[in-house]
Amino acid sequence: ETNCNNGVTSIEFDRDDIEMNKMVVTTLESKFRCYDLRTQHKTDGFAFLSERSHRSTVWLAKHLPQNRDIFMTGGGNGGFNVYKYHYPRKRVDKHKEDQAPIGVVGSVELLNSRVVSTQPIVSFDWSPDREGLASMCCLDQTLRVYIVTNLDKY
Repeated sequence: ETNCNNGVTSIEFDRDDIEMNKMVVTTLESKFRCYDLRTQHKTDGFAFLSERSHRSTVWLAKHLPQNRDIFMTGGGNGGFNVYKYHYPRKRVDKHKEDQAPIGVVGSVELLNSRVVSTQPIVSFDWSPDREGLASMCCLDQTLRVYIVTNLDKY
């Protein structure tokens, strides 16, 4: 159990067909957290990074089915951000106090950012068949279909 210090709006595992690896948690206060779920320390929990995004509530995050290191976030400002997770050199280290194994979190890189609506993005899904093909709904009563290109270069 952990506290994100903000209201949680969504939780997304990177893939559901493999052993737990990464999880993205989005919050009300313009931030998301990316957790490395490989190693849990008994007092410090899972390693995570916190990233500021959208300058408004981050409503959701979705991992690309064809590459679990790429994910998007949808913001309350109608913004659509695409990120790439970079793994650290070492995913496990020793805790400074008790020498128990502790996870090491990587970093995220913003690949692209676009504002696609004047209202929040509240629903999003990647196509499982076509890399980069996506659909989303916004509170401006629209359903949009988008193609995100050049994802194979990352």
